[in-house]
Amino acid sequence: MTATNDTPTAADAAPAPADDAPNTVTRRHTALPKARILVEALPWLTRHHGKTVVIKFGGNAMVDEELKAAFAQDVVFLHHAGLRPVVVHGGGPQISAQLDRLGLESEFKAGLRVTTPEAMEVVRMVLAGQVQRELVGLLNRHGPLAVGLTGEDAHLMSATRHYARVDGERVDIGRVGEITDIDPGAVQALLDDGRIPVVSSIARSADDAGVFNVNADTAAAALAVALGAETLMVLTDVEGLYADWPHSDDVISRLTASELETLLPELASGMVPKMEGCLHAVRGGVTTARVIDGRVQHSILLEIFTDEGIGTMVVPDPEGES
Repeated sequence: MTATNDTPTAADAAPAPADDAPNTVTRRHTALPKARILVEALPWLTRHHGKTVVIKFGGNAMVDEELKAAFAQDVVFLHHAGLRPVVVHGGGPQISAQLDRLGLESEFKAGLRVTTPEAMEVVRMVLAGQVQRELVGLLNRHGPLAVGLTGEDAHLMSATRHYARVDGERVDIGRVGEITDIDPGAVQALLDDGRIPVVSSIARSADDAGVFNVNADTAAAALAVALGAETLMVLTDVEGLYADWPHSDDVISRLTASELETLLPELASGMVPKMEGCLHAVRGGVTTARVIDGRVQHSILLEIFTDEGIGTMVVPDPEGES
C-alpha cells in the first residue's frame, strides 16, 4: 500500500530529539543545587561517620509540631548517614503545664526546678510516660529505630541531692539530683544494635532512696562524656551564646573552655546549666559542644553538615592551656 498524507510513516512516528533536547537538559540541571549541598556535606559526613552524637532535646522544639517532626527527621538522617545519635530530653513546658493542671506551683531557683515529692511524681510521669513516648513515636515513623529508657534503667544514671546556690547561699530545691555516676552499658548496647536511644533525665538515688529530677542539660553532658561522644548538641530557645546581652544580639560562634569558664558568672540563670554542661563535656574529652537554636527547622543538620553552621561551639583549650 502506498502511503498517503493520512497514513503515518516511520519518520512520522520517530521522536524529534532536537526539539526535546533543551527541555531534557533543563530538567537534568534543576537538581544541581541539591548535588552541591550533598557535596558540601561530604567532608562533614566523613569526619563524623561512626561517631556518637548526644543531642539534648528541649525548648520550643518540644512543643511545636513542625519543629518536633523536623527534629525527628534530623536525628534519623544522622543515623542513616552513619552517625550514632543519642537523644536526652527534659520536658519543662509539659511538666509546668501538668503541675498547673494539678494546682501545684512551678518554682525555679538558680535555673533549676524546685522539685517536691509531689512534683517528682509528676516529673516522672510526664518525662517517661508522655514526652519520651511521643518522641520515640516520631522517630519510629521512619523505621524501627528508637528505644526509650530513663536514667533509672540499668542504673544508667545515679545521683545524690543537689543544692542550688542563690546569692551565695546554699538552698535545698527538693528532689533535684546531681549525677554521681553513669553506667552507659545499656545505651552502648542499643547503639551497637543500630538503635537510637532516647533517654529521660531521671536518675536513681545512689543509695536507693528514690529517684531524682536531673537537669537534662547536665544529664546530656554527663552521658556524652561517659560514651566518649564526638559532639554534644544542646537545643535551646536562643540563637546561641550572646556576646553582650541585652545590649547586643551578636552571637559568639566559637570559644574555648577557658573563655567560657570566664563568662559563666555573668550568664543569665537559664543559660548556666547549658553552658556548664558544654564546659563539662569538652573538659571530659568530648571534641565539641554546641548550643543551637531549636526554633530553626533542621538546625541540627545545618550545624553539623554545612560550612556556616549556626549557634555557639565550645572547644577544648589548646594543649598546654587551661
